[in-house]
Amino acid sequence: MHGIFGRKTFGRGIRHVAAAAALTTMLSGAAVAETLAAAMTSAYNHSGLLEQNRAVLRAADEDVAIAMSALRPTLGWTADVQRSYSRTGVNRSGATSNSLALTASYTLLDFGQSMLGVEVAKETVLATREGLIAIEQEVLFRAASAFLNVRQTEAIVNLRQNNVRVITTELRAARDRFEVGEVTRTDVALAEASLASARSALAGAQGDLEIARAEYTAVVGHKPGRLTAPGSLPRLPSQAEGQQVALRLHPSLRQVQHQILAFELGIKRAEAAMKPTVSLTGRLSADDWGDGSVTAGRSITLGAKGPIYQGGRLSAEVRKAMAQRDQARGNLHSTRNAITQDVTNAYATLAVAIASIEASERQVRAAQVAFNGVREEASLGARTTFDVLEAEQDLLDARATLITATINRQIAAYQVLAALGMLTADQLQLDIVRYDPTEYYNLVKSAPVPSSRQGKQLDRVLERLQR
Repeated sequence: MHGIFGRKTFGRGIRHVAAAAALTTMLSGAAVAETLAAAMTSAYNHSGLLEQNRAVLRAADEDVAIAMSALRPTLGWTADVQRSYSRTGVNRSGATSNSLALTASYTLLDFGQSMLGVEVAKETVLATREGLIAIEQEVLFRAASAFLNVRQTEAIVNLRQNNVRVITTELRAARDRFEVGEVTRTDVALAEASLASARSALAGAQGDLEIARAEYTAVVGHKPGRLTAPGSLPRLPSQAEGQQVALRLHPSLRQVQHQILAFELGIKRAEAAMKPTVSLTGRLSADDWGDGSVTAGRSITLGAKGPIYQGGRLSAEVRKAMAQRDQARGNLHSTRNAITQDVTNAYATLAVAIASIEASERQVRAAQVAFNGVREEASLGARTTFDVLEAEQDLLDARATLITATINRQIAAYQVLAALGMLTADQLQLDIVRYDPTEYYNLVKSAPVPSSRQGKQLDRVLERLQR
């Protein structure tokens, strides 16, 4: 008995698959191709998470301006209107008085407390900038993963579709041959079961593709079109060099280092708060007593004040600052270990993916040879329908494994870059207008007033950010 996979029947199926694949290629070529770099650029520009953390950075910049204000004199005014009533016997009288005063004050000496506040705010800004870089890495890696996952699921769907078309052709041939008595009903049932399984796998692959496309749309900001194959993998240092690069460049580690410096300065600031302060105050006043008389006054006061007993609050604030510093030091140790582990894991994942590709390529070649042999043997009646379907499934699985391994290698390469702290728009040389974290800081660090030239420039920057 001959199997259902005769040479002519299988040849027609292959030609149908090739024609369908060619048509798919021509149709997809009409769409605008999108590269991985373009997708990452769009994600960078589209990300609400980046916008959120840029606003967090601008708030930290303003803390520098707020701290800087403590080093400057203050000027304020007060105005009062007072109505007084008096009664003498049965007579009642009243008078209205007005007063206006201008008060200026300047701290002459606070043992560095105000300046330390400025330095704490500056270190906090630097830490927040590193946090923004870490978020940028997160956004770009998610974009790269979304891009590559769409390509993987598209390839799997095409593979499943081709499999359904081939089995459909084979089932049609099996039924024709069953009519003439060349095969049994069992052969037809096996082909029908294989087709049902292939359609089920296709439905699952199509569902995975929709999920991947939804993730791409959420990250990149638009639906995926025709995604081009990525070029060569990014250049990576050796694992030993990568460990050194990560400990030098990784934003999470640098963020914690700045936080430690901020807390150490905070300890000194808390200690300075236990010392006295010396300030100079000037006052100009005018009082209208309501009877036509006006009194003008002016005064200059040099004053000093300091804590004697604050219920233990000042000592507690010093201890709290020390505990925060120690917490940050512990976090530095944990972060360093986590980065070292992430680098090791990333390189191991990349090595596994490369080895998997090599093994999968050999598996595909072997499965192809086995399938060709089983098909030939089936045409001579030496193999059953089940043998041919099983060999075809092995070949399909091998090709799917190769697709997955190829994508995993590309994702692993970008995972290595992220672990090294090098997955940034600057390192990748993306064609974008990069966000300059120093622009806003330079405008606000001196706490400009709205009417100044710098204040007006700051207003223009804020208007641009609101667009």
